[in-house]
Amino acid sequence: MGLALRAFLLAASATRVFASCAHGTFLRPRAEGGTVEVAKFGYTGAVRRQGPLNWAALESPANGVCATGTNQSPIDMVDGVFSLLQGSDVQLTINDMPDGAEFENLGTTVEVITQGGSLAVADKTFELQQFHFHLPSEHLDNGTSQAMEMHMVFQSAAQEIAVIGTYINIADGGAAPAPAAKRSRIFGRQEATPPAVAATTLLETIFSVVDQIAVPGTKVTTPPLVMSEVVDVLKANAFQIYAGSLTTPPCSEGVSWHVSTARLGITPASFTKARDVIGFNSRYPQNSPGEPNLLMMSALGSATAAVVAMAGGGVVAAKPAE
Repeated sequence: MGLALRAFLLAASATRVFASCAHGTFLRPRAEGGTVEVAKFGYTGAVRRQGPLNWAALESPANGVCATGTNQSPIDMVDGVFSLLQGSDVQLTINDMPDGAEFENLGTTVEVITQGGSLAVADKTFELQQFHFHLPSEHLDNGTSQAMEMHMVFQSAAQEIAVIGTYINIADGGAAPAPAAKRSRIFGRQEATPPAVAATTLLETIFSVVDQIAVPGTKVTTPPLVMSEVVDVLKANAFQIYAGSLTTPPCSEGVSWHVSTARLGITPASFTKARDVIGFNSRYPQNSPGEPNLLMMSALGSATAAVVAMAGGGVVAAKPAE
């Protein structure tokens, strides 16, 4: 097992990688002087390229957990893989940004640098660092992909990371807060058919200027951002929580995921503008938490990979950037 896995992980030369999901946290601090660093990984291509199949080799051994970790994200949010937490049981605050916010193109996503906010849950407090977007959604809702997904990335004083993931659907009408999602009386989770949503004002405001950062490495200041609309929607719904990982290199595990049952909305015109800049930037769904890594299964065979995963061997822990 050792030689096969080692050869798999070292299939390409090491290259410094900047992670979108961890951007602005202790794992990937922002560059000094306001420079926007462009990520050096991608979402397409196999071995010797920059796609997810080769993330582990882009910066070895730091990214090794991308290929060996057994609690990787994103996943299919089906009953049994998450616990349900009501939004009313979470303390979530995000400051409005009356002067706008820095909106930058990292090459792998577009990201808003926030100006204050916190998430308090289970006696832990996390501070909001940034939020960014994936197209299509990375998490699946009971096997179904959504148009987009927003990730709000929080960090605690103890350098723990929590992420709120929120699905974004194509809106039916004018700007208004998205309604609360319908719930199953049996399972208490999102029903298979998502409810109709109206356009979320925050998203319309942000993506009104996305065409101004079409080139990776560029940034712009958004119009004023009112965050209370989204906060109210999140708190009026519930969170599907599980322990997973970053969905970009170094794929660090121990991330506390809160996937909202709410839906935000974006107009077709704004979706097209976002798509033309972001392109495709979603990691393929991983196995359910605790199951062998898909890449390990591919390299070693499912039976051997299961034994290795159960024994805890071959898992390379991601390390913070120096």
